[in-house]
Amino acid sequence: MPRIRDPLAGRRCRTAIVAALMAGSTVLTGPAPAAAGGAPPPSAAVPRLDWSRCVPGSEFDCATAKVPLDHTDPGGRTIELAVVKRKATGPGRRIGTLFFNPGGPGGPGTVQMPQNYESFPREVRERFDIVSWDPRGVGSSTAVNCFANLEEAAGWSASHAAGFPVGEEERAAFTASHEELGRRCEQRDPGLLRHVSTHDTARDLDLLRAAVGEDRLNYLGISYGTMLGATYANLFPGRVRAMILDSNWDPRAWTDNASDEDARLTSFQRLGSDRGAAATLDQFLTLCGSAGTGRCAFSAGSPEATGDKFDELVRRLRERPVDGWTYAGTVADVVNSLYIVHPGWTRLAGRLQDLWQGRAPEPAPFPPPPAVPDPSPYVGEEQSTAVFCGDSPNPRDPGAYHALEEMSAARAGDLGRFWVWATAGCASWPAVAAHRYRGPWDTPTAHPVLVIGTTYDPSTPYSGAQAMAGALADARLLTHHGHGHTALFNPSGCVQSHESRYLVDGTLPPPGATCEQDTPPFGTPRPSGGVATGGGGTAGAFS
Repeated sequence: MPRIRDPLAGRRCRTAIVAALMAGSTVLTGPAPAAAGGAPPPSAAVPRLDWSRCVPGSEFDCATAKVPLDHTDPGGRTIELAVVKRKATGPGRRIGTLFFNPGGPGGPGTVQMPQNYESFPREVRERFDIVSWDPRGVGSSTAVNCFANLEEAAGWSASHAAGFPVGEEERAAFTASHEELGRRCEQRDPGLLRHVSTHDTARDLDLLRAAVGEDRLNYLGISYGTMLGATYANLFPGRVRAMILDSNWDPRAWTDNASDEDARLTSFQRLGSDRGAAATLDQFLTLCGSAGTGRCAFSAGSPEATGDKFDELVRRLRERPVDGWTYAGTVADVVNSLYIVHPGWTRLAGRLQDLWQGRAPEPAPFPPPPAVPDPSPYVGEEQSTAVFCGDSPNPRDPGAYHALEEMSAARAGDLGRFWVWATAGCASWPAVAAHRYRGPWDTPTAHPVLVIGTTYDPSTPYSGAQAMAGALADARLLTHHGHGHTALFNPSGCVQSHESRYLVDGTLPPPGATCEQDTPPFGTPRPSGGVATGGGGTAGAFS
């Protein structure tokens, strides 16, 4: 049986995926594509950014930007965007500003950029101010929040099974709870729900670019951030200086080929997330079995025996949960834990071994909070749901998801069930985006785009990077032979060298370039830092 796993760990991670997957079947066409020279200047006033230290002693600066709720009505309601910056560290060597989106949708950049700042290549940190923000609808920006308080939100979360529903009773509860969520959100701020699309956020990004004084955009987007980058590149093609898209979504699959028909598959089925997770889980079990218990606690001595052990554990949990660790909750934890190889895979192996021995494992520790005003903003499921369901078509019949779950389970094992139910809230979501970008994706940009794909990614399969590179007018694909979700968080010195050269002087990797991960799962580090293969191709002098 194929095995798959979810890259997000815990209910909070599952929430981000679920919300991202939800989308209504009604299609609204966005504005006409911009000409190759770029979209006309935004009619809204460029926001003013009054930077100050985020908190005393912090190395990060914070600001708030005001932007229109509806960019076609710049004189109407405004919303706020929370923005964070780390200044370039190389004295006298600064090139400009690099904008970063951490994915999701629903990822709060004001937390995730500071938290992961050291993951950016050293030369990039020296040469660029790095700026991120909480996209509209998210975190510390004007946010979608459908509950009066945290206790109310927690009560809603407890009304349906963790991970995904198992059995008819849990499926009914899951459907009812998401119908309730849609009602709550529609009552609290229906206008905001219709203006948190990727298209809206791309226009925000262009205003932020202007606000920091840049004529052209430098951008790094991971996961969902690749869709944001591709949308920006086609709305504002003349304003692209450098753009890195790491762990890509297939834009045509995401938009269901801009079809006006009701969606027959979920977003993640179209993206192939279930198959990517299955392949990555198989790698986890194979490498764990080969490593032995000295390096992987769950190893049964061989890849085949370790795979059988996992299947047996899953069967046991379906019959007898271990102190609250259910079958579905454990599958969700597996998916989530495959995202970050080090230390995620080793910790996952330890938790699976605990469950095998009949004891509840300790949850994975959270990273330390960054030095920002709100290091733990509310990021409830409704925030990612509002973006996902407004952007990407999903089936509107709640009864369709069980059959789709079985379809994914047949091709991708237990993890396929997780990915299908991650979008099921879209069946009853009350809003679609007022402005939705559905293509074209091949508008020529001022400079080429660098697309990075990891070969064993549990969320965005390598095929997504191939599709993105093929869809864009001028893109170069860099293949990262490795595991986990994003090369940024599963580092390769080779990838970082290519990224640095591209951002600094426009030099692309040569066609067909490949890189290896620095430290394989359960293995010893490889030498890192060199650029593999050739001298690269130049993008021409930046101007």
